[in-house]
Parts: sequence; C-alpha cells; structure tokens
Amino acid sequence: MAIQKDSTLGASFVSEVSFEDFLWANSVFWSRALNIPLPHAYVFPQSQEGQDCGTSSLNDTSDEKIEFINVKDEKRAASTTLPIQGETVWVEGLVPGIDFCNHGLKPAATWEVDRTGSIAGVPYSMYLLAAESNSGTEKEISISYGNKGNEELLYLYGFVMDDNPDDYLMVHYPVEAFQSAPFFDTKAQLIEAQKGEMRCLLPKSLLAHGFFQVNTQQKERDDKITAGQVCNYSWSGQRKIPSYVNKLVFPDDFLTVLRTIAMTEDQLFQVSSLLQELVANGEERQPSDTEVRAAIWEVCGDSGALQLLVDLLNTKMMDLEEGTGSEDADDELLNNAQVKKMPESCISRVQNDSLELMSRNKRGSIVYRRGQKQLVRLFLMEAESALHLSLSEGN
Repeated sequence: MAIQKDSTLGASFVSEVSFEDFLWANSVFWSRALNIPLPHAYVFPQSQEGQDCGTSSLNDTSDEKIEFINVKDEKRAASTTLPIQGETVWVEGLVPGIDFCNHGLKPAATWEVDRTGSIAGVPYSMYLLAAESNSGTEKEISISYGNKGNEELLYLYGFVMDDNPDDYLMVHYPVEAFQSAPFFDTKAQLIEAQKGEMRCLLPKSLLAHGFFQVNTQQKERDDKITAGQVCNYSWSGQRKIPSYVNKLVFPDDFLTVLRTIAMTEDQLFQVSSLLQELVANGEERQPSDTEVRAAIWEVCGDSGALQLLVDLLNTKMMDLEEGTGSEDADDELLNNAQVKKMPESCISRVQNDSLELMSRNKRGSIVYRRGQKQLVRLFLMEAESALHLSLSEGN
C-alpha cells in the first residue's frame, strides 16, 4: 500500500506502508486511545457551514448547551449521525500525557474535560484530577480504562489483570445446531416474539448473588449488574414459583431461548393452545413478548433449559482445556515463569532449573485462559445446582 504525503512546503513523496507498519500504528493508537466527549459542532464542523458564518465552534460556547457525561462511562460509542447541534459526541482519540497513565482498579486520578478552559486555559482540553486519598509524591498516577474484562484489556491494551473483578464469560447457543433442531421455523418465530438472545455475557460479579456467593471483590458502582428473574406467571396456578428464583444468575433473555429450543412437539402444541386462548376472547392482537415467555415457562419449566445450559458450559470447558489442560496446568505454567520478574543478576542462576522465561504476551494469554476456565467452572456449578433443584421441584 502506498501513501502520498503533502507537506506545507509543497513537497510530496510516496511512502510504501507494509502490513507490519499498519499493525504498529494500529497498536499505538488503540493501546492509548481514550473515549472523549466533545461537542457535535467541534467534531463535525462542516455541518455548521452556512450557520456559523465562519465563527469557530471551538471557542464560541456562549450559546451552545453541552452537558458532558461522566468520562468514566467508557462504553459509550462514538456516533456519526447525531443531527442536533450541541449534542455530545464520544470519539476515540489520543491525549498526550494522560495516555502515560496505567490502568488501576483503584485509580489514583480521574481525567476530566475542561469545557470552558477555565482550568487548563484551553477550551475542551483534558486534565487529571487526583484523588485526595492517593495524593502524594513518588506514587504512580493511574486512571481507570473502564470496567473491562481481561479479554478486552488483552485485545485493546496488551495486558491482563490477575483476579480481574470485571471479567466475564460469553455463552452462546450455536446457530448451526439450532438450525438443525426439530421444528426450527416454529421455534425461531417464538424466539423472535420473545425478543430472546442466542448468547449472553455472564459478568463475574453475578457469582456473588448465586448459590455459592463467590466473593468477586467487585467494586461498588451505580450500574450494578443483576440477572433477570425467570418468568413466574402461571395460567393454571399449577406451575409454582421456583425456590431458587432469587439465586438464578443467568439472564432470562438467554434462558427463554434455551427453553424454546428444548421444547418437544407436544410442548409446542400446548404453548400454541395457551396463546390462542389468550387472544381468542379479546381484541385482535399479537401476544406480547412477556406473554409468550410466560406461556413457554408454564408448559416447559426450567429443567430443559438448564440441562442445555449445563451441556453448553461443559462443551466450553472441553474446548478451553483441549491441548492446554486444567486450571492447575495453567497455574503450574505461570508459577514456573515467575523468573521474568526477577532481577537480571538472578536469571542466570535459575535458567537451568524448572523455571521458564515467558513473554508478557504469552503470560497474559495464559492468565486470560485460566480466568475463562475458572468462570466456566463456577457458572457450571451454578447451573448444575439450579438444574438439580428444578428437577426435584418439578420445574
């Protein structure tokens, strides 16, 4: 690939860019980028032409109402379709100085946007605000990159955190397997009517609310993550609310999909009959997603869905352990690679022992893989416990 560069002096030249050059530039940007809130008129000045009469949208803020969202909300995506002047747009960008800061679970500082320039002297500039409890000399200034699991940290920044409280597990039902399931078309329509999800993210924090109440050392935050409860409405009154309903950590958007996939032909007929009764005596309408979910739970309960979930988690564990072994095997690899942290003077004395030098990337990959195995094991325990209770209670 060739890129032509024009300098301000009028000279131009063509530079060949290799794939390795692209990888370098890509990693430099994404390992340092911040999600920055800026005014729409500043990000898209061309939309202001003919309205501002040449006035700079950066310096003219007297009539523009901009309310910045807390910059800790790193998950907001940049939008290129905001039509309203004064709207806040989140964009990825580099901020020299701030991008020197490492990520910390308990950051020593936060970064803020100075809209008017009253603090930094430049409108819409950014500055660090140190936490009072962490102020002092010779202390590293860390910031939060957001509530990111090790998968995201490793992909974007090239590092992981041991015992990351923001780690998560993704579970999905394979589309190919669903398409080959009996009565696929009918079940697909029911899933669409329920607004179900074929996959789900299981944050580590959910384990604190399950059967075993694993201490995840989760940071206190406003946006606490909780799992959706199972449907508990019964037409006949014979389907009792499960005793485990407040311990079930899996989201109902995913469980209702598994209930639907696990249905037999007879159960499909019963669900269809319930839904027809629901709309037969009333005005012409389609059952709501809540009503469809309730009908399926009334007929099927939870055991079929939980059995599918157990099977999915067992399969995921087998995939993770294939060629790599168990969590203990990963622990052994990491324990035998601690030489990387030793002083250079000590390395020569242990190179011939059982310890092994390991690159940071390899170590990060093993830590991530071990964390995934741990989450699968813990969520599998939750699913198996719920399945046992579901079968014993007739659900």
